Amino acid sequence: MDYNSTYNNYKQLIEKEIELFANSLCCHDELKASVTYSLFAGGKRVRPVMFLACLEALGIDYQKYLKLALAIECIHTYSLIHDDLPSMDNDDYRRGKLSNHKVFGEGMAILAGDALLNSAMELALKSIDSEGTFNAVKYLFSCSGINGMINGQAYDLYYEDKIVDNKEQVLYETHLNKTGKLLTAPLVMASLIANGKLYNQLVELGFYTGKLFQFGDDLLDVTGEFKNLGKTIGKDLDSKKLTAISVYGKEGTEKQIDECYNSIVKILKNIDNNSFFMSFYANMKDRKS
Repeated sequence: MDYNSTYNNYKQLIEKEIELFANSLCCHDELKASVTYSLFAGGKRVRPVMFLACLEALGIDYQKYLKLALAIECIHTYSLIHDDLPSMDNDDYRRGKLSNHKVFGEGMAILAGDALLNSAMELALKSIDSEGTFNAVKYLFSCSGINGMINGQAYDLYYEDKIVDNKEQVLYETHLNKTGKLLTAPLVMASLIANGKLYNQLVELGFYTGKLFQFGDDLLDVTGEFKNLGKTIGKDLDSKKLTAISVYGKEGTEKQIDECYNSIVKILKNIDNNSFFMSFYANMKDRKS
């Protein structure tokens, strides 16, 4: 299959798991509606697709780990719900639709995020079938927790509209944790399931993945369009957030993106079965949404 067909195949498997999960929910109707609203809001399912693709590249039967792929997406979706809250980024739109809290209220949105995080833990625990998957699950929640994504959100929140002396270092810590850790997780989780195959290369690849993605996001915040991004444009600038644009400027950010992409290609050239990821990162570099 070509790249688009392969990507869509992974994505369709994930969509099916999401549908099965949604149908299995037994809770208050409003909570279920809030959870499923964000789960079904669309998106490219980038992180679970990366996980399945990396498993296949490493010679693992990826269909055995669809529930674990869903756990990754549940964590990502919960983080988006909470990220949009008035006390965080205060964004009214996500993926072209009203943010969860704008539809269901702030309290229910918080509960929906909490529910998705706890559901991710249940799904992940049920997926453990070896020491490798145990380590993969442990790595996932390390990346999403206080030593990862949550820590990055704390950096992002604390340094908003503040004078920062060491801008590059703070930006590095923010991006590494808020975005980078959960984009590294799918690659390293696949390695751990494959008994550590290509571990060091995939850790390095994950680092550059997070940087490429977040610097691209920061650039699109000033150059993108709502119809493509589905969220408010220029919000980071208006909120005086510390971003790649505020640190490096537009041209500097574009240069950083090019350098990051070149580093990714260099890593991939030393990895077998890399054709899917070559196209994947080329698309990430040039994305408009």
